[in-house]
Amino acid sequence: MAHEDIPTVLIYGFMLLAVAVFAASGALAAGRRKLDVIGVVVLAMVTATGGGTARDVLLDRHPIFWIADPTFIIVCLAATAVTWVWVRYYAPPDRALIYADAIGLAFSAVSGAQVAENLQMPGLIIVLMGTITGCAGGLMRDVLTAQIPLIFRKSELYVTTCIAGLVAYVLLRKFGIGAPVSGSIGAAIILALRLASIRWHITLPEMHLGKDNA
Repeated sequence: MAHEDIPTVLIYGFMLLAVAVFAASGALAAGRRKLDVIGVVVLAMVTATGGGTARDVLLDRHPIFWIADPTFIIVCLAATAVTWVWVRYYAPPDRALIYADAIGLAFSAVSGAQVAENLQMPGLIIVLMGTITGCAGGLMRDVLTAQIPLIFRKSELYVTTCIAGLVAYVLLRKFGIGAPVSGSIGAAIILALRLASIRWHITLPEMHLGKDNA
């Protein structure tokens, strides 16, 4: 893989988009649980920053991204406020939370992969860090709202979409494709697979124990 530094502005853009969309998904989840304003803000922030925080801790990257740049908190609060106002006047579609999560998943996973790549991590770690960045915030959101996390629901693909898109990203970078193009393609693959799995209920095979082991 090429190890030239990815432009900071590119990673920053992906991260801001991911934070905004995941904050909206957290606010929607809080609204469904009828939480008060503090609960909405806390859940939105956990959803928006949880994945990136986990990534930075694992990579020993200090300070944590939202501490280093409070702009992420401002974006999170702004997205939460916009979502709050929007749902007061317009009923969100039934699957708005799932679709918002899918968009956040795509942008967040790619941004996490690019952070790891800039630290010159090997391809496997780039994929792993991108997947953690994409999935951890939504996992925290679902646990805090007493839901079965999306990554564990049989009805749809989740982590698999991240892995597929990030493997494509790593391969494209290996063959010299620029980070903006590779990142856009990787995010598009993640989003397309996630939406396809929602639309057509695509699942992975289940593990079954034999009768003697049941």
